[in-house]
Amino acid sequence: MTAIFKKELWNFFGNWSAWIIIAAFGLIGTLFLFFFENDFNIFDIGSATLQSYFVLAPWLLMFIIPAISMRSLAEEQQAGTLQWLFAQPVRISEIVLGKFFAVWVVGILCLLPSLIYLYTVYVLGVPAGNIDLGATLGSYFGMVILIAVFAAVGILASSLSQNQIMAYLLGVFMCFILYFGIEQLASYKLLGGADYILSGLGFYQHFIGFTRGLIDLRDVCYFLLVIGISLYLSVTFVKRKK
Repeated sequence: MTAIFKKELWNFFGNWSAWIIIAAFGLIGTLFLFFFENDFNIFDIGSATLQSYFVLAPWLLMFIIPAISMRSLAEEQQAGTLQWLFAQPVRISEIVLGKFFAVWVVGILCLLPSLIYLYTVYVLGVPAGNIDLGATLGSYFGMVILIAVFAAVGILASSLSQNQIMAYLLGVFMCFILYFGIEQLASYKLLGGADYILSGLGFYQHFIGFTRGLIDLRDVCYFLLVIGISLYLSVTFVKRKK
């Protein structure tokens, strides 16, 4: 698994794709938070908080993470190198895990520009340093877990697809449905009391608690379960290709 992990990281950073993605993520975040007139602009909000960033970031990651993960397995199959991997002394589960951890690491690195936002808000607060660190740290923790979930779903989409375009579109669709689609469907209250259960099946209700500084073990276990199921299904589908 370590060899696959290192190989994937080398592919990401060796051809500048990871650097471009991280820079693009940081640039888009900067424009929305400080320059564009919108509900996320920190100056328009008028309070020393990064909560608008943690509302915006999942929507950006919904498109960024599938772009990182789409090549993981789909490109291997398209290029014919997946069969070469099968011939190596490595288990399929190690192949999937190595690719998952590489996507997760690149996704986490996308959060690095936000440290500049944090410092800016910290300095601009009145008085300086007047920021809710509990909610901020909880939000960062939630973002790291959410990136892992998006990465696992993206790997699953890549294992289901035969080319990168299909893997990307399927990954974005699955992340959108699981993060926002289920929550939106539950808001229509079509199922009565079952709407609460339906809402609990999506990512949003489990992520929103972290943005309030509440780290609930149930939410952590939920995300770990989704990650486990996604990676298990990915291994199953790759085995079928073998």
